[in-house]
Amino acid sequence: MALSSSIFGLSDKSAIEDIPSLAKDKSESDIEIQEKASVELQDWDTDPEFVNIPKLVRDTVSFEDDPTESTITFRVIVLSTLFVCLGAFVGQLAIYRTTSAEFSVFFIILVSWPLGRLMAEYLPDYTVPLGKFSFSLNPGPFSRKEHVLIGMAGNAGASGMWATTLAANGKIYFDIDMNPFVALFFGWATAIIGFSFAAMVRGVLIYDPTFIFPLSLQQVTLYRSIQSSYGDYKTEGTEDQAKAQKRKTQRQMKVFWILCVSMFVWQWFPEYIFPMLSALAPLCWFGGRNKTANFLGSGIGGAGLLNITLDWSNITSSVITQPWFVQVILFVSFAFTTWILIPIVYFGNIWGQPTYSVMSNGIYMKNGTKYPFNELLTSDGQLNETLYAEVGVPYSGAQFIWDYFFWCASYTSAFVWMCFFAGPNIWAVIKSHFTRKSVHNDRLSNIIKKYPEVSAWEWITIFIVAVITLVVLILKGNGIYMPLFPFFVALGFGAAAALPMGLVYAISGFELKVGIFNELMYGYMIDVRGSSRHPLGQLAYRIISGNVWYDCRKVIEDQKIGHYMHVPPRAVIASQLWGSFIGLPVNYAAMRWVIATRLDYLRGIKDDPNGQWTGQELKGYNSAGIQYGLVGPSRLFEDPIYKPVLYGFLNITLISVGTFVPAIIWLLHKHWKAPKFHLWNSTILFANMAEFRGNISTGPFTQFLLGFIWNFYLYRYRYTFWRMWGYITGAALDTGFNLNLLALFATVGATSVVMPNWWGNNAVSIERCFGK
Repeated sequence: MALSSSIFGLSDKSAIEDIPSLAKDKSESDIEIQEKASVELQDWDTDPEFVNIPKLVRDTVSFEDDPTESTITFRVIVLSTLFVCLGAFVGQLAIYRTTSAEFSVFFIILVSWPLGRLMAEYLPDYTVPLGKFSFSLNPGPFSRKEHVLIGMAGNAGASGMWATTLAANGKIYFDIDMNPFVALFFGWATAIIGFSFAAMVRGVLIYDPTFIFPLSLQQVTLYRSIQSSYGDYKTEGTEDQAKAQKRKTQRQMKVFWILCVSMFVWQWFPEYIFPMLSALAPLCWFGGRNKTANFLGSGIGGAGLLNITLDWSNITSSVITQPWFVQVILFVSFAFTTWILIPIVYFGNIWGQPTYSVMSNGIYMKNGTKYPFNELLTSDGQLNETLYAEVGVPYSGAQFIWDYFFWCASYTSAFVWMCFFAGPNIWAVIKSHFTRKSVHNDRLSNIIKKYPEVSAWEWITIFIVAVITLVVLILKGNGIYMPLFPFFVALGFGAAAALPMGLVYAISGFELKVGIFNELMYGYMIDVRGSSRHPLGQLAYRIISGNVWYDCRKVIEDQKIGHYMHVPPRAVIASQLWGSFIGLPVNYAAMRWVIATRLDYLRGIKDDPNGQWTGQELKGYNSAGIQYGLVGPSRLFEDPIYKPVLYGFLNITLISVGTFVPAIIWLLHKHWKAPKFHLWNSTILFANMAEFRGNISTGPFTQFLLGFIWNFYLYRYRYTFWRMWGYITGAALDTGFNLNLLALFATVGATSVVMPNWWGNNAVSIERCFGK
């Protein structure tokens, strides 16, 4: 903690004294009192209701429930609307940045509890007379479940909406202004499809206690700490144990606010005043103007070797929430692609380098000039064959091409990994629906079974409404450019991917991004005469077949929180639907603001000094749309430079890297248990190898160092300390960062005040890497 204190500005002596020493105290601590309460209440290892619940979950959640607590109330609607509008704007900005922490739901959790209590105290006890829909302004004390539902609505709506990328790319790359109503209904309909996919996998992911959802546990920790710090959380055990719990949570909240404020102040330096702190490059400093040392050491446009970042947007709380085995996989994959492959290509001048830069995800003509995709696109969305015969296939840098390879490998690996390692559990759940016997009978599942679920027919109804909406939009055109047949194929692939991707997220907290497989499928489907080949059609297909996974992920993550906090499932879904409905118009407004103020950065006309406003994801989408939509895979793979991509997914022998690697790991796991081969997750490995590092490569090295401290050393050897401070620390730092991002937008961003250049904000290179 001394290290993080000096780095992030924590210098308050009393606060540091509040944090318990890593050494074992001889006296009985509050945490030990709580652990004794747990032992006295249950014998975890023999009670059938608890034996299958992981220790980390048992140490975090409560096993007591009050079914009389209020859920959906006027207070929930008002506060969730307020926070969704705030978070949706800030969260949408992250889509256009190279790195960023999402808008922190922790801020919503923190502020909504005291505001809810104030509303309960001062609102009149008045019932609004609306007949069957009458409601009370103040139905009584503000409940824990109301608190959770506000956070869930915020998590669903207070973030970026990937469906808006269709309208954004239309404007950025094709100067097409999509009708706002089309953009909104397209976004709402795709969000509903994501909800439907979540309902499909709920029986496997939510009720199984071994799928812990690390980020859900972090939120549960904060919910319980806040509620207990106000004395409103009933603690199991004796009066002494209840007092110990209250003292513990009050200390947690005190340190939370100190860390939060410290991070808020600190982030002004790397984000604005002292940008050099965002990427400290010792190889550049000691290498002078040596080209090799500068490229290897630079974290902005280089390989980022030994590059250290003090910018929390490049670190995030994943160093605490993601298990150590996941962080090892992420670092190994990063080191292999960025510290080994990129320098080999860059200095070896192979695979098109330097004509097609290994650090670019753009597309080029064979001579390295900008590819004229707008000129190749006819007014009716077709390929200009005459001009294409002159310019040829679009070429890409080596990194962008091997990203395709690893995305294909990750996609197939997710399915194969699911079959080998989770197949028996999935089959048991499927059989239970026919036998009507519950597979999971742990205490958490037994509590939630008391509440009614959203029925299958209700899900089918809202799914059909969403599908009809999208069919109408597609048939009307409206700037979507996607034929109808691929739309139904997209639904099938999107549904199929929900479970394998959800499994990875449930055990690791690592969110898989959608790979290139969908682009390949779409390119082959539209390779018929008369079918629109507009790149936006390919993007629409990608959103429906893959990006709805992001909506699905948020839904199942919040449903797991509801499972842990014993919130009725129907109330959970209602709050999530409300958050999504309210958030999308704000997402759209934020998107229009970014385009109005950052368009030159997004189009590559100007370079952002911090390497942040790059629209990296959107540029990658457009490049893929041109390659696999406008040109098409049949033409593309005629060129030898693209041949290796197919081996990530499929080749003539029907064997792919993504298929045989998880199969080999499973065989090793079956024969040798000690090395824990089941943790060697090839899906995460390939997915992180596919991360584009051309703009920013700083961050992973720092994450690995901090992850070693938190999730290896402290978790393994000082678990009591980690349990007390781990999730709280991550939540505090994320919250401070997001508040700072909002303040930067409201002040510097709104006024366009530029920080003067000085030693720590060099006009040529903020890292002071002058030899690249």
